[in-house]
Amino acid sequence: MDYQALELSARLALATTMILLVVGVPLAAWLAFSRRRWTVVIEAVVALPLVLPPTVLGFYLLVALGDRSPIGQWWRELTGEPLAFTFHGLLIASVLHSLPFAVQPLMTAFASVDRRLLEASAVLGRTTAGTVLRVVLPLSKPGVATAAVLTFAHTIGEFGVVLMVGGNIPGQTRTVAISIYDSVQAFDYAAAARTSLVLLLFSLVVLVSTYALQRKGGPAWPRP
Repeated sequence: MDYQALELSARLALATTMILLVVGVPLAAWLAFSRRRWTVVIEAVVALPLVLPPTVLGFYLLVALGDRSPIGQWWRELTGEPLAFTFHGLLIASVLHSLPFAVQPLMTAFASVDRRLLEASAVLGRTTAGTVLRVVLPLSKPGVATAAVLTFAHTIGEFGVVLMVGGNIPGQTRTVAISIYDSVQAFDYAAAARTSLVLLLFSLVVLVSTYALQRKGGPAWPRP
């Protein structure tokens, strides 16, 4: 069992989830409540990682974060280190790759809030941000929890984007998915089976938790 890879994957997933909850809440609120026609373009861009092959997204991120890019050059001048093939570059890639898994559940939860409550909040003089924090978020707790669970789980299982942007550096960018791949390449099927079993059980827990949260947030069937 590659505990170092498990620890790094958990740390990456936790950081990605925290960042996406901070970024995803205002973005999802704007997408859910905005009536501008071009909002659908932003929504499509957010959902793009769902249909784009991970290697394609990873390639573009590698180019964008490399030393020859403005972002990569700025980061090297600031820190003296490269951005690609580091944990920080891996974190940026994970945030972008997991963005729809955070935003879409939040959008669904926000859109289900009764519009009359939003109008009442506006009449009482609350700002848009105040309405989201005081009215929308408390009524969308199952959606927020679902977004957090899905984001964490998706980041744990990332492979293509992680390999393209982070490479395979033990202790820095070698995640649990890459560790399983390495074990198979080395014909160490026992190690691959143990690690895969951990991810299998984790995925089952994630699915059960997600469905439980969705049932909790949905309407109950009336009893006779």
